[in-house]
Amino acid sequence: MLNLSCSSKLRLLEGTLRRSLPDTLLVYGTVMTINQGNPAAQEVLVDSWPEFKVVLTRPRREVALDDSDLYTNTYTVYYRDIGAYRALLASAGAVNWGQSFRILGNLCPKASGRGSQQLNVYVLSGPNLGFHPTKPAPKRSASLRLQGCSQEPCNLSGIGTELDPAMRLSSLDVSHADLLNETWSFGGNEKSRKYLATLIRHFPSICLLDAAGHPVSWIASYPFGAMGPAYTLHEHRQRGYMAMLGNLLAKRLHALGYPSYGYVDVENYPMQRLQESQGFQWSVQGSFVP
Repeated sequence: MLNLSCSSKLRLLEGTLRRSLPDTLLVYGTVMTINQGNPAAQEVLVDSWPEFKVVLTRPRREVALDDSDLYTNTYTVYYRDIGAYRALLASAGAVNWGQSFRILGNLCPKASGRGSQQLNVYVLSGPNLGFHPTKPAPKRSASLRLQGCSQEPCNLSGIGTELDPAMRLSSLDVSHADLLNETWSFGGNEKSRKYLATLIRHFPSICLLDAAGHPVSWIASYPFGAMGPAYTLHEHRQRGYMAMLGNLLAKRLHALGYPSYGYVDVENYPMQRLQESQGFQWSVQGSFVP
């Protein structure tokens, strides 16, 4: 196991991961973010270098201080060989098994010749789950799905939304974190509020403000470059706001070098239909949620 900290090696890794999109989406996005200033304080582990079979990103110890913070304690992984992946997880110090954490990653159907159903994304929490890094993790229904990806922002139709003159476009502000926390399906607690504040503070976002300066529709982004928490207040729906904001954020992220992709709750059917109408394709992922 190697901690890849050299800037030139990280740039080389970014280029290598880019050539394997979309399999490498989350790790590629995280490495890009590291190379652009590393505002989320992430680090990269590989099983070997320059040839590698596994890339694992994780939060640095100085930010992963709360053992129960499932939001901050997020890892991303890309692996070409599931045996190498399990070996890296079993390496001393690779993962803090005393914490609640989650590992997100893309399906890699060619890894070790195994079917994609065996190469899922797992969400892990705590040290006593009966999960061992050298044994297959149990599976339950997914809490998230990866929604589509494209090297270019979608060429969206029907985005000519006419705004009320009192409305204006802006970026989210940290003062909006409470509102996002109240409306996010994975929020509602202090840890999620802090996580959302971090997203707002460090990563691209866009929102629509009413005449009083209050957000009525918004979309943020995650440290791995995905379009993230999005919501439109009920009284402002069916006006095309989310399609417009999603298109604008996708273009902003693409200008920074990120592919166009995002996460959607499996039960958020309106957003799924919107994404499909915009040309996104499903990349279904499993997860283990204790």
